[in-house]
Amino acid sequence: MVYHSKFRPASRRQFLSHAASAATGLLMITRPMAAAEATSSLEVHEPIDGAVLHRRIGREVPGGLEIDVCGKAQSGVPVFVQGRPAYRDGERFSGTAVLKDCENEIVVTASGQGDHAVTQIRVVWDRYSQKRYRFGIDDNIFFLRDVAQKGYRSLFDCFYLDKLRDLHTKYGTSFILNLYYTTGDGWDLHQFPDRYRNEWKDNAHWLRLAFHAYADQPADAYLDVPVEKLLADVDLVAAEVDRFAGADSYFPSTWIHWGTRQNAWKPLYDHGSRGLCGYFRKSNRKMEKWLVSYGMDDARAEWLSCHDLLKDYASGIMFSRLDLVVNSTPLDKIVPALESIVADPCQGEILELLTHEQYFWPFYQYYLPDHWQRMERAIEFVTGQGYKPTMSLERFL
Repeated sequence: MVYHSKFRPASRRQFLSHAASAATGLLMITRPMAAAEATSSLEVHEPIDGAVLHRRIGREVPGGLEIDVCGKAQSGVPVFVQGRPAYRDGERFSGTAVLKDCENEIVVTASGQGDHAVTQIRVVWDRYSQKRYRFGIDDNIFFLRDVAQKGYRSLFDCFYLDKLRDLHTKYGTSFILNLYYTTGDGWDLHQFPDRYRNEWKDNAHWLRLAFHAYADQPADAYLDVPVEKLLADVDLVAAEVDRFAGADSYFPSTWIHWGTRQNAWKPLYDHGSRGLCGYFRKSNRKMEKWLVSYGMDDARAEWLSCHDLLKDYASGIMFSRLDLVVNSTPLDKIVPALESIVADPCQGEILELLTHEQYFWPFYQYYLPDHWQRMERAIEFVTGQGYKPTMSLERFL
């Protein structure tokens, strides 16, 4: 069974109707308080454990954010949400909770006929949330080779960086460039000179470098290798960035090339990464596999497929869902695609935009002559909608 409903603000009547329609086929993510309670039929369906909630999917009240809580319990058994009686409709229940802190624990209890069950979930309140977007570019290596081989006086003599600077100047956009270590044909980051360190530092407020992978191939390099290999590659890229650009230019959170397994989450957090971005969508028409989901379980991947952020408490990692791949979206489809996302309160508060470096280069076999136009079309639209550029989505003040 897969979680498939969306968590939205609603009136009590709307909420009960939504809970009734959502009760079939939902998988709970809960933390039983004791082993003896694990056999209980008490299930919390919304919100999911680790959900990040904000003003657009809740109701601002004095002292906090009121959210709806719904689930399933044995018919006729009293259910309490945060100590207050929940509304019952057969096996379904609904109630409310008020979030007062950044990290909040919601306790749901059910007692009756000799059965006492308690379920806890933890959610994050993005108290100062505002419309914001992040722009990442994957698979970067060609522009660094170009700068190194041409020996430019300035980094921005390279057309790629010059165009990015133009977009930053015009719209304020920040960019995170996710790097390969090598082109795979004999050139690597160790060959990039350190003569531009001051220029990197001067532009680190809008231009940062992050780890992506050792190389373009194999595409799934980190799905079936020891975690130590991934961490070694992260360290390799980080060390080179520190050498030629300085620590201010390195961004620890990342988009890993085709993802990882779950066993890498905590080691990556311990290495400094606080966020991972993925596709979190099904990979084919049969809908059998989640694409770039970092080995996440179906229930949480389903939640992320229609929400902005989700925190994994075991590792500390904040996961975000990619909203638009610019190089895969025709120019005339970019605005319609974004319009549907920004209109959705569950998906439209935070936007993850992404494209890939190779499509900018005429020598690449799939070169896109209108790639810059696509980028600007997306940035121009979100800017016009009031979105502000950011680099770190996982920080809540």
